[in-house]
Amino acid sequence: MSLYYRWKNFEEDEDRPEKPRRFGVTEMRGPNHTLLTQNVLQDIFESMGQFVDGLKFSGGSHSLMPKSFLKQVIDMAHQHNVYVSTGDWAEHLIRKGPSAFKYYVEECKQMGFDTIELNVTSLEVPEDTLLRYVRLIKGGGLKAKPQFAVKFNKSDIPIGSDRAFGAYVPPPPRSTELVEDVDLLIRRAERCLGAGADMIMIDADDLCKHADSVRADVIAKVIGHLGLEKTMFDASNARASEWFVRQYGPKVNLFVDHSQVMDLECLRGCNLGKNHNSVLGSSYFLF
Repeated sequence: MSLYYRWKNFEEDEDRPEKPRRFGVTEMRGPNHTLLTQNVLQDIFESMGQFVDGLKFSGGSHSLMPKSFLKQVIDMAHQHNVYVSTGDWAEHLIRKGPSAFKYYVEECKQMGFDTIELNVTSLEVPEDTLLRYVRLIKGGGLKAKPQFAVKFNKSDIPIGSDRAFGAYVPPPPRSTELVEDVDLLIRRAERCLGAGADMIMIDADDLCKHADSVRADVIAKVIGHLGLEKTMFDASNARASEWFVRQYGPKVNLFVDHSQVMDLECLRGCNLGKNHNSVLGSSYFLF
């Protein structure tokens, strides 16, 4: 029986097991655009701790905080069985050379971080170098979470019946060079998993921005190759979170803002979350 809410029993419910979980993971955004004080985080962990699996310091926000404060936050998270992940920051260290990145891994381990995220798009390194960084993180006793992005312009989204299953590469002329070859993304992600990566983060922010015409086949192909358990999606808004849960069930791994945790859990367990269908209907994703 849950120690938090007697109406929520992970042993009886079929959505997902108690923490630590391998699927149905909810990773929460830490201080980034707004400042989250220790008191706010403490309130979240005490009231919704069983629903929060991870805490991520997005955008390198941890680099701006005093180490003493950061250590207190990490220790607080661990007391509630919440892992702590870095955000987009490793790529800044890599520019200073391999030794700087190795020192960064050691420092993260010393501070108590559990996971280091690697923004593959920002790294701009050869694939073999990326795999070496993954192994370096694993060798340092931490979990590795490479992040890949699916990017495109709204004008590049095919309409009507012009939706083919597979890599999203629309026919020329294209309005942007940001179109992501999903097949290439999958191959690189698979190699990262083979090198020891624990989870693949998919930044589908562009998909979420244009959620009314999202390429659901792109998401399906990524999950089909990498597996639901090894894939986490950045659900940048509540409508996107609802869509992922309705399409793939409570076992999908999602990264959300702290304000979405309760709504997401209601969607996962009892389907009591807010109804966003007035804006985001499932009919948009059928082909």
